[in-house]
Amino acid sequence: MTLLIDFLCRFGWGLSAALVLTPPGLVPSGFFRVNLLVVLGLATFAALLARTAVPGSLWLLAVAAGVSAWLGSIVWLAGRPRAGMLFCVASAAAFAAAAVLLPSASTAAGAAAVPRLAGVRLLSGLVVGLTVHAMLLGHWYLNAPGMRVDALRRMIDLALLAWGVQLAVAAISIAAQVEPVRMGEGPTGPALVALRWLAGLAGLPVLLWLSRKTLDIPNTQSATGILYVACIAAIVGELTAQLLQAAA
Repeated sequence: MTLLIDFLCRFGWGLSAALVLTPPGLVPSGFFRVNLLVVLGLATFAALLARTAVPGSLWLLAVAAGVSAWLGSIVWLAGRPRAGMLFCVASAAAFAAAAVLLPSASTAAGAAAVPRLAGVRLLSGLVVGLTVHAMLLGHWYLNAPGMRVDALRRMIDLALLAWGVQLAVAAISIAAQVEPVRMGEGPTGPALVALRWLAGLAGLPVLLWLSRKTLDIPNTQSATGILYVACIAAIVGELTAQLLQAAA
C-alpha cells in the first residue's frame, strides 16, 4: 500500500510541476483546468489510502494538494492564468512534501539516506509527470489544432532532460556502489533490473526522441501515439524501480 501511495505522490508532484513549466501563452486555459482535475483525482486517491495506511497526518498534504488543484481548476475556468499558476505551484509543493516525508524502509538506514531518497522520489516523479503531461498535451491538439507545436516540443525536451539527470544519478549510484547488491537477488531480481533499465532508462529516451522527430514533419497525432507508449515505459520503469528499492 505504501508503494502505491508513494507512486501517487510522485506522479502528482511531477504532473503539477509540468503544469507550472507549461507556458500559458502557448496553451489554452482549458488544458490547465482539465489536467488539474487529473491532479485532483491523484490527490484524492492518495489521501484516502494514506489516511488508513500511513501513520500521522501526512494525508493532510495530499488533501492540500487536492484542494489546491480544485481551486486552480476553478480559477483557470475563470481565465485567470496568474492565479491559476499559483495554485499549480501550491499543488506541486504539497505533493513534493508528501513524497519526501512519506516513511519507507530506506529511512531506517539512517539520516544520511533521507536526502538521497527524497531526490530519487522527486526526480522519478518528474520523469513520469513530464512524460504523461507531454502525452496529454499532444492529445489536446485535437481540441485546439491551431495551437503552436513549440509547447509540445518544450515538454518533450524537459522530459528528456529529467531522464538524462536520472540516468546520470543511476550511473553514479552504481559506480559508487550506493545501490545495494541484493536489489538484483532473488528469483525475480534480474528480471526486474532488466525491466527497469530496458523500459525506464533505455526505451523511454528512444520513444521521446522519436516523438520529438515526428513533430518536425509536423504530425502531432503520430507524436502523441508514440508518447502513449512512452508513458507506459516511464510508468513501468519507475514502478519497477520502486519494487527494487523496497526489496533492498
